[in-house]
Amino acid sequence: MEELNRLTVDEFKQSEKIPVIAVLENIRSAYNVGSVFRTADAFLLEAIYICGYTCVPPHKEIKKTALGAEDTVTWKHFDNTNLAIQELHELGYTVFAVEQVEGSTLLNNLQYKVNDKIAVIFGNEVTGVEQSTIQQCAGCIEIPQAGMKHSLNIATAAGVVLWELVRKQPLSPKGRQGE
Repeated sequence: MEELNRLTVDEFKQSEKIPVIAVLENIRSAYNVGSVFRTADAFLLEAIYICGYTCVPPHKEIKKTALGAEDTVTWKHFDNTNLAIQELHELGYTVFAVEQVEGSTLLNNLQYKVNDKIAVIFGNEVTGVEQSTIQQCAGCIEIPQAGMKHSLNIATAAGVVLWELVRKQPLSPKGRQGE
């Protein structure tokens, strides 16, 4: 890891994070949860909010895909997504659902600035983000897709959306720089 110029666990925990929070609403697969933890670690996200029946660490399937990121990324569990959204609003975050709905904004057309506080909600693998949750959001983000399926696994969707939200941020293998 030293040759890769990576942060230690302590350096990671103390480093300034990108003000993006991934919210997981009723995700069935612990493997998907672990994958989002790994992505959140890779992109130095502020946190993951885990809602509803989504499993939480410690969990063997999360551990298998997170590869230790469940120990580095800050996370918090909420009994329901409404409570998470309430806290996010109080913290000044703009909350978006990642969902295909009428009037959604294509991810590549989303307007935001570096350091905007953004939270994105990823929903259940089958039913998506709940309608009552969507109604509390500033809007919905849709990943442009040209294939037949027009859907992605939640872990893949999280990787695509979260990369788009952090790609303009000043990042290096040693954390945030250039501010």
